[in-house]
Order: sequence, then C-alpha cells, then structure tokens
Amino acid sequence: MSDAKDVDRAHTPEQATASWKREVVELAVLFVAVGLAHLFATLMGHSAPGPAVLIALGAGLIVCAFVHKRLGTRRGTRRHTAEVIDIEGGRPMKLWRIRTRVVDRPGRLAELAAAFARLDCNVLALHIAATGSSAISPSGCDALDEFVVETPAQLSEKDLRSAVGKAGGLDIVIVRAYVKDLVDPGVQALVLGHAVSEDPEQLPHAMAELLRATDVQWRLPGDTVAGGGDSGTTMVISVHPERALLVSRPALPFTPTEAARAAALAASVRQRRYSD
Repeated sequence: MSDAKDVDRAHTPEQATASWKREVVELAVLFVAVGLAHLFATLMGHSAPGPAVLIALGAGLIVCAFVHKRLGTRRGTRRHTAEVIDIEGGRPMKLWRIRTRVVDRPGRLAELAAAFARLDCNVLALHIAATGSSAISPSGCDALDEFVVETPAQLSEKDLRSAVGKAGGLDIVIVRAYVKDLVDPGVQALVLGHAVSEDPEQLPHAMAELLRATDVQWRLPGDTVAGGGDSGTTMVISVHPERALLVSRPALPFTPTEAARAAALAASVRQRRYSD
C-alpha cells in the first residue's frame, strides 16, 4: 500500500498535464482513423453522416490540444521572463574594505555611518582600534576605524573616498573585500591557532588566512627585506630563534592589532615545538 502511495506522489502536476495531453491526442487520432475508415466504406457505396462527424470531432480535439499547448508555452515564457527581470532588477552589489583614521570623539562614528547611508551602502562589519601614539598616527588622530561595506555596483572607489573624507576620515585606504572578510577575526584567530598547534607546518597558510596576506615566506632572522611598496604593508614575524615569516599585503598596511594576533599565532607553534 505504501508503494502505491509513493508512486502517486511521484507524479508531478507537469507530468499529469503531459499525460492528459497524450490521451486527448490519442483519442483524436482514433476518431480520425475511424472516420476515415467509415468514409472509405461510404465511398464504396454506403451513405451516412457518421464519417464527417467523427472527422470533425477528431480535428477539433487536435486543434484544442494544439491551442492549449501554445498558451501553456507562452505562459511559461512569460513566467521565465519575469524571473529574469526580477533578477536583473535586483541591485548588484560590491564589497569594499575601508580603513580610515579619525579623531576619537563622540559622534564621529555616527557621521561615518551617515555618510555610508547617504550612498545607499550597508555596513556589514566594523572594527575599531586605538592607535595609541602620534608615532603610529602621523595625522594626529587617535582611532582607526575599519569597515566592510556593501555598496551599489555603480558606486566607485572615488565616491567612497570622497564621502569618508567629508565625514572626517583621514589616511583613507580602500580595497576590494570578499565574503571571508566578514568572519570575526578573533574567532578566526582561535580556530587557526588550534589548527597550527596540531600541525605546525600549516603556519604559513594560517598566517595568510589570518592577515589576508597575498605572500608569506620563510626567512632567517637577520635577512634583509626588499624595499618598495607602501609603508607598513610588509611585516616580519618571529617564529623561533632560527625561523621567521615575511608577510606582505600590498595596498593595506598592517595594524598593531593584526601584528599582535600574528605574534600570538606564531607563539602557539613555538610553544608546541619547544615546550619539552
């Protein structure tokens, strides 16, 4: 009994419609065939209105089935077109990572948020760090705000930079962001720390994930670092007395907070290897 129910459930509405159409066409063909046979018999000497009636019924059924099919096809095309229009009508968006130094005073963050709102942007993530000293903050600001923002596709980097600048942002850095940038960095650091403690060889890969770095290389302590590039986009992380990691991330300087996270990740490997 359950098998029969399963078979019934397996027939979708589309399958039922197709089956109905096939039955109508088969019946129409049968009427036409019988009518033709009767007509042939009539031509041989018999006279009756039956052949014309049967042929007319068969032709009518065929025409009805054809019209129903065309109408169904048009409705399906319209539905498909509507779906495409809905998709194309949705706003394509971009992700940007925006970092700016600001004066740490009440209302400054609200001004930045309002600037994004006026451009129809959506702030998806926010990290705030104190810079701590004028040596780290050459502009005299004392806070570093970093946003991951979803923006309309037609909005340019120039538009974003102008809006942030008008809201009080200084030393503005804007780069493309990705979905993985929405992962909480603290949680990610814990996960990566556990991974490298289990397998220290994964440290370069884990460091690249943690810092969103494009290049991570093993180096010996004391090796020279090639110049060039923006200030702060290269960082040397000591792993143990014999090894160090050279990490590079063009266009986006490392922050003191990121340096602290990187040092903690390297320390988890050092403690695992040299704890005995």
